[in-house]
Amino acid sequence: MVSSGWCFLAAMIVAYGFANLLQSVAAARTTLHHTFDPGLLLRLAGHRTYLVGLLCQVTGFVLAFLARRDLPLFLVQASVAAGLGVTALLGVVVLKWRLPAAEVVLLALLFGGITALVLAARPAPSRQLGTAGLIGLAAALGVIALLGFFAVRLHGAPGSVVLGSLAGMAFSAAAVAARPLASADSAEAFVRNPLLYLLVAHSLVGQLLLGLAMQRGSTTAAVAAMDAAGAVPAAIVGLLLLNDKIWPGREWLAGAGFLITLVAVVGLTRYAEPQHHHAVARDRERRMVGAGAAARPRR
Repeated sequence: MVSSGWCFLAAMIVAYGFANLLQSVAAARTTLHHTFDPGLLLRLAGHRTYLVGLLCQVTGFVLAFLARRDLPLFLVQASVAAGLGVTALLGVVVLKWRLPAAEVVLLALLFGGITALVLAARPAPSRQLGTAGLIGLAAALGVIALLGFFAVRLHGAPGSVVLGSLAGMAFSAAAVAARPLASADSAEAFVRNPLLYLLVAHSLVGQLLLGLAMQRGSTTAAVAAMDAAGAVPAAIVGLLLLNDKIWPGREWLAGAGFLITLVAVVGLTRYAEPQHHHAVARDRERRMVGAGAAARPRR
């Protein structure tokens, strides 16, 4: 019998693809933030485009949560990166993005790596995290937030990559919390489980960091950095602690697929070009120049 996790996984990829595109458009239209300010999320929420993108992301998150009930984290987290291909395709068709040849090749490589992981992954229920795991997730939340507080000083592509990477770490921790949480046997056990609140906290921090990253340059670079940083920790924890499985004899395929996927997403952080400039900042510059010209005394 085919696990329903595969259907959830495919739908998740499409949902995240739409979410990345819509949120990047809204981030580009919002005043550029230079501080780790949660108010950015409130300003973004004022854009209908962002809210639709957020709905797509929540849908993708729920689908990923359901997929993690049976599928290993190394597959689900790596497959999140496949949404980047959907984003790029939509950007080309809808927003007339022009993707460089290197980016097209890397996206094709990304899909090849995901395919290998799909063939290697073996569905299995998760083991539960102990007290040490809960403490580790809580500590990770504090460290990621602290690093984000300082990382907002970076601008341009470096800012996109660093903030995107921190967002990936936050979402990776949320994924680790979600895998055993998805196996809760009742609604009461689900609500009372501290993993639920760690999952929500990591997701909110990750969402803020991703919004900041998208304001600073290439959507592809920000999302690729997020996916690269989020895939490795979750894969390691899943294999060591959460009962993630690989079909016997396909360990080499899983290793190759994961390596190819990682190389592709890291490459995208290097070669991806900005698809938009910050519209609000540009309009503000025009107004300042116009005001300066008007105020200049005539001779």
